[in-house]
Amino acid sequence: MSHGDHGGHGGGHGDMPMPPAGPQCSMNMLWNTQIEDTCIVFRSWHVSSTAAFVLSCAAVVGLGVLYEWLRAAQRTLDRRIAATLSAQGKGKASAARRTAGADGEGLVSGRSTPEFESEEAGLLTGSLVPKARFGTPLPVSARISRAVLYGASVFLSFFLMLVFMTYNAYLILATVVGAALGHFIFSTHLDIDAVLGGGVDSKGMACH
Repeated sequence: MSHGDHGGHGGGHGDMPMPPAGPQCSMNMLWNTQIEDTCIVFRSWHVSSTAAFVLSCAAVVGLGVLYEWLRAAQRTLDRRIAATLSAQGKGKASAARRTAGADGEGLVSGRSTPEFESEEAGLLTGSLVPKARFGTPLPVSARISRAVLYGASVFLSFFLMLVFMTYNAYLILATVVGAALGHFIFSTHLDIDAVLGGGVDSKGMACH
């Protein structure tokens, strides 16, 4: 066998087809119903089969329920903190009760609140009087608890928004089903007075 034959044989190795690359994420910017090769938020969350896609949709539904639980937990925590502060004699309701107990005319005159007194002093003197900050100061522990729940809800809200932005019809449906199921489970009571007064919490998944 000549050296030329060896050279030709060696060149043949360069013409051999390369092995196929691993599974690739399919990025869609339009409405789609793709199942396999769908990546959800992370490259590592790669769907390679129908069974994995069904499990992924179930996980997205669970995240939607978890988001609604976080919102309910925020409301429960706020009520618990408010009840604790009210029991300690803080807040307008407690101040009004103390004033009514000390002076029966306190509630009738309407001059028992610092906001009213500040405005009245400004009108009488003609000078600007800073208005008292609205609300009751919270202890650090309560602020930390509220911040943790709020941060977790914001993170989960934007995570589900990224799932929505896969434009996959099944994943979008799973997100909506999770939010609706969570709302059904955790929103079992309605404050009629707050609704009629316009103070009901109507924030959805994309609002903070």
